[in-house]
Amino acid sequence: MTDPVSRAAELLKEHRESIDRLDAILVYTLGERFKHTQAVGRLKAQHDLPPSDPSREATQIERLEQLAEEADLDPDFARAFLNFIIQEVIRHHKKQQE
Repeated sequence: MTDPVSRAAELLKEHRESIDRLDAILVYTLGERFKHTQAVGRLKAQHDLPPSDPSREATQIERLEQLAEEADLDPDFARAFLNFIIQEVIRHHKKQQE
């Protein structure tokens, strides 16, 4: 029989390995997302379109809040995270228009 401390250490190791894999997924997913947003930024710059789209951004925030609820994720965190991404995207788009 395994003692409780050893079992806890084993469970901790398994959780951390899973977290590490999920962190990798997040980084690669964000990398892919920003490749597309940079392409959008180039397209906007080529056609003199504004770097931000407040209507789309509001729709995306609402959509993410709904997804966060479904995923049992704090909607405030989800909103803050998407707002951070949106600000980064706008910054990239403005930089491409310079």
